[in-house]
Amino acid sequence: MATPHTMFGTPQPKRRLRLLGVVLIVLFAIWAYGLFAFVGIIPHEPTKVERVTDAIVVLTGGSERLKEGLTLLTDQKAKKLFVSGVYRGNDVRRLLEIQQRSPADLLCCINLGYTATSTAGNAIETAGWIEKQNYRSLRLVTANYHMPRSLLEFHHLMPEIEIIPHAVFPEQFKRVQWWAWPGTAALIISEYTKYIVASARRYLENLGKIEELWDKLMNGTPAP
Repeated sequence: MATPHTMFGTPQPKRRLRLLGVVLIVLFAIWAYGLFAFVGIIPHEPTKVERVTDAIVVLTGGSERLKEGLTLLTDQKAKKLFVSGVYRGNDVRRLLEIQQRSPADLLCCINLGYTATSTAGNAIETAGWIEKQNYRSLRLVTANYHMPRSLLEFHHLMPEIEIIPHAVFPEQFKRVQWWAWPGTAALIISEYTKYIVASARRYLENLGKIEELWDKLMNGTPAP
């Protein structure tokens, strides 16, 4: 005699669990593929672009970044150096003192930004400064693992500005066989997650602009 199981197949709850399992496996595979693709765009060697830009922009977060920015300024790779995300209470003289640099040589050519508390904030703060200076190009100095997300934010706000990435390479960040180093692996996963969130935010912002433009066109309002 046929039982309900043989007559109607696998009970519905089991089908749903299997389907959920398949979906989770597919999503994890996509996430893992994206993670390794993200690692592939993290700079792995020093920048070889030697040409001069209007500005050097350093994002705070490590002493190596400021040191490299000051070296570039000393080598006359730009007219001015802008340091974004500086803690309030620090000034140019204090930063130069920490880096053991002579204020007399560099004091005139360094500006500090105090408002940024995130990478998106760095981009906003820098965009305002670049506009005031009427500059058209900049060299962006930050850690190599931080560069992809920084470029994403900077290009979004400054599409007309030429941005040359100039990565620094912290000793504690092990890009080669990164999965074998727990600290590096955690940092990469964190940056990758933030990169996805930033990309999604930018996509939604752009989508909103398209919808706004479409509404204006449909209502007969001239596009800007």
